[in-house]
Amino acid sequence: MTSATRTVQEVAARFDELARQEKWFEIQEELFAEQVKSIDPPHSPYLGYAEGKAAVRKKGEDWVKKIQAVQGVYTTPAVIGGQHFAVGRGMDVMVEGFGRVKIDQIMLYEVKDGEIILEQFFY
Repeated sequence: MTSATRTVQEVAARFDELARQEKWFEIQEELFAEQVKSIDPPHSPYLGYAEGKAAVRKKGEDWVKKIQAVQGVYTTPAVIGGQHFAVGRGMDVMVEGFGRVKIDQIMLYEVKDGEIILEQFFY
């Protein structure tokens, strides 16, 4: 199935399948549009804004490189509304420069033409 034919429900289902396996870079590669935008909360001490598939991947890679230990993670099933879906995500990790970080967040995704065009984090 090509991405152009995927519905929001199909994108969310595939996202869920990969997220359960902690395959975040595979999610980016398979489901993200070339001009995807990634937005963290204003004044986030961890990450910021990135635009474009390569920049969003680098943002994720930079975060992963700083993780020294993982105490626990979870991702909830998606809730779908219109062209959006959201998941809950929790992390309890040791992060270089920050120490132990516990984040419980909502991750919101917007889908257009079968691809994710926006990810936005609320924590």
